[in-house]
Amino acid sequence: MLTSATRLVLAAVILAVPAGAETDMVRLAGGTFTMGSDRGLADERPPHSVTLKAFWIDKRPVTNAEFAAFLERLGQTSNSRGQHLFDWDDRDARLHKVDGRWRADAGFEQHPANEMSWYGARDYCQTLGKRLPTEAEREFVARGTHGRTYPWGNTAPDATRARFGIGYGRTIDVGSLLAGATPEGVLDLAGNVHEWTASIALPYPYRADDGREDADMVADRVVRGGAADTGADTLRGSWRGASVSRRATAGHHNIGFRCAKAAD
Repeated sequence: MLTSATRLVLAAVILAVPAGAETDMVRLAGGTFTMGSDRGLADERPPHSVTLKAFWIDKRPVTNAEFAAFLERLGQTSNSRGQHLFDWDDRDARLHKVDGRWRADAGFEQHPANEMSWYGARDYCQTLGKRLPTEAEREFVARGTHGRTYPWGNTAPDATRARFGIGYGRTIDVGSLLAGATPEGVLDLAGNVHEWTASIALPYPYRADDGREDADMVADRVVRGGAADTGADTLRGSWRGASVSRRATAGHHNIGFRCAKAAD
């Protein structure tokens, strides 16, 4: 749980968020679906039934410009508990402090943000009254109740649908590949950057009440989606990120995030 001091810092940032700062969101009605796959990697097994309540999720990932604005409002790269939020000194970061102000690098403003720790992604979402999606929610968005292989369906990936297999750090603007959208219009669920989820990387079956949704435990967190420098297999909706570094206390060159929130 967050301490009172952390809540006060986050509340102050929430008050400083300008009108219209939230990204567009898509509402998912929830329902029961089969999570996992018996045709995927070992950590995707066994397939099992999961039921979710209705929720909202961002239509596309958070951008460098948006995360830079968050750091500017916060005024620091750690929170009041000393949790590290952003690897500002990593050469792969695409936003920096220039003349005393956090700004996205020129030409990378609308690329998906990277190099934030899991705690940085968590805190960003909290400042907007949101949260990170659980891995069950993230898979449900990508696969739907009918169990699509990819966010757009079962057709094999290509360059019109996802940014993958192109090389280290070679991201593109979010929302660029409309052919990769889900039927509900959620974009960029496959490729460009992996995305943090709320969930600790524990074996299946998924259970929200077994400790894997602890918001402060130091543990590897599940990432979803595939990236510009990974192969087509990582784009599958059931893929859980086992082949990439998922250390929550550090940022990573190919991990970004988007936010979610419960539906009213």
